[in-house]
Amino acid sequence: MFGLFTPSVERRRAKAAARASGPLAAYYAVPAPRPETPASELALLAIDIETTGLDPRVDVMLSVGFVPVDGEEIRFSGAAHRVLAADTEVGQSAVFHGITDDQIAAGTPVADAVEEVLDALAGRVLLAHYARIEIDFVSRVCEQLYGAPLEVPVVDTLVLHDRLVNRGFDDEAKAGELRLWNARRRYGLPVYPAHGALTDAIACAELYLGHLAEATQTKPQTLKSLQS
Repeated sequence: MFGLFTPSVERRRAKAAARASGPLAAYYAVPAPRPETPASELALLAIDIETTGLDPRVDVMLSVGFVPVDGEEIRFSGAAHRVLAADTEVGQSAVFHGITDDQIAAGTPVADAVEEVLDALAGRVLLAHYARIEIDFVSRVCEQLYGAPLEVPVVDTLVLHDRLVNRGFDDEAKAGELRLWNARRRYGLPVYPAHGALTDAIACAELYLGHLAEATQTKPQTLKSLQS
């Protein structure tokens, strides 16, 4: 699974750090949390991005939202949301995220927004629901801007939820059960308007704390156990 600190991942981080420039080099200069870090002491950054599509080779990021999570607390004082300047039209994707062409025309330059994300992510674990999207898009931009990919430890709430609802033989999740907003029902979490980057990041952080509380009833959690 991506995010684990296997020797190959450590080598990839070292290799990327050797190539990285600018804000990405500064990000790699801060040590990432170790696998044995207790969940109660773990620093994470819940991230969500909205895009024109799902393929980072042809689609672009339109907005990003993030909020820090320290141990069992969400740090709303560190939350941020940016609509990104993009040389494109939002097209049909506006049906999902509600971002308009006028908003992206007046948006934050991508380089500025990514620098802000990297600064907030330094020394933390990336937390997301189906984190592959965030990893692929942010990493591709990092390669374009700073010459190297983003290699970061990851906790994925979709994976955590799948593990909790699939406990035994023939116990697979029902269709849609792993979606962020459906997964939140397990913990009685409130319904928010979907597909806003900051709202989704906060929703992911809340879901993570629900997962953590449930998993901790069985045994103390560490970064490694959350990723296993």
